Amino acid sequence: MTTTPLRIALISETFPPEINGVANTLGRLASGLLRLGHQIQVVRPRQQGEEGRHSDGELVLTRGWPLPGYPGLQWGQSCLHKLLRHWNNTRPDVLYIATEGPLGLAALRAARRLRIPVISGFHTNFQQYSAHYGFSPLMRLVTVYLRWFHNRTQQTLVPSASQSVELQRRGFERLAQLSRGVDSQLFNPARRDEALRREWGLGERDIAVLHVGRLAAEKNLSLLGSSFHALCTAHPHLKLRLVIVGDGPQRAHLQKELPEAVFCGLQRGEELARHYASGDLFLFPSLSETFGNVVLEALASGLAVVAFDQAAAGQHIRHGHNGVLGVPGENQSFFEAASWLLGDPERLRRVRLNARHHAIHQAWDTVIERFEGYLQEACRTALPGKNPGGLGHPEIHK
Repeated sequence: MTTTPLRIALISETFPPEINGVANTLGRLASGLLRLGHQIQVVRPRQQGEEGRHSDGELVLTRGWPLPGYPGLQWGQSCLHKLLRHWNNTRPDVLYIATEGPLGLAALRAARRLRIPVISGFHTNFQQYSAHYGFSPLMRLVTVYLRWFHNRTQQTLVPSASQSVELQRRGFERLAQLSRGVDSQLFNPARRDEALRREWGLGERDIAVLHVGRLAAEKNLSLLGSSFHALCTAHPHLKLRLVIVGDGPQRAHLQKELPEAVFCGLQRGEELARHYASGDLFLFPSLSETFGNVVLEALASGLAVVAFDQAAAGQHIRHGHNGVLGVPGENQSFFEAASWLLGDPERLRRVRLNARHHAIHQAWDTVIERFEGYLQEACRTALPGKNPGGLGHPEIHK
């Protein structure tokens, strides 16, 4: 199918080389759209030591503010007039706004004033995160703002069916699903490294219980340690080692609570893939994900994934076939699912093979083509002067 090349502006507070799910997804989408012949402009906060352009397309930089409780991440500063000037001179055909902070709001206001079609993405459960950082009283207001923001765009893309259902219940309109992909050549069981496993103190038949992700309060990491200790008690004949890949504000606390664990810090690219492939069991206790890219990366690496039945895990794991699922909020079911896997070596081997087989069919190319279709459709259906909703103040609905 032939498509018209577009000038696309991507607006986000985070972008590669930063390491998080939003940055990873946007990096994949941007590079994929470039390969399809589109022009890409990225609007985001300035990162240390950057110039105004990069090799893959135009880059519009803004100032950023540190995000409380999240060292290394930032909000983008509002820059309405800068965007109006820039887009008056070089008008995008369509905008994709990935984050809803001051920068995203400025982009939305500028686009509506200039009558540029806008699609938004719901990438982060900020309304849930507020409870983990002492802002529980504001959770309802955050939800009201997010609903107001997204309902002023032509369409909101969500990564999973469960997320779509939850947002529909909260009054979000015009939702469409855009899943995530995985690079199954990079994340591959063939990268398993016995030398790395020996550094972890493990032999060929021992079990590396792996976790990969940002070490932060909203990731439910207390369940990681308690589940590992319960597995050691339930399977005393097995040698288990907890291996944690990633960094974040909870790292020091976790190192104190889990002195027996191996902390590998941030890993990127092939080193990250080597760490994945050298594991056996993957524990993912988070309940706050909109998707959870690490689930697909672990499946592609041939790991037996233990997660709750939601987001990426609920979408891609068939319980007992290519992974196991706990009931959200029921910690005992999470532990029991993991213990079931370790109860039979042949069962564990079969699940890991099925995990890899499923993941190799989840290519990014399909996701990028679908994203391209949403952007093309937004351009075709946009009518002058007809944008959903207004830019009045958000209202609180019961």
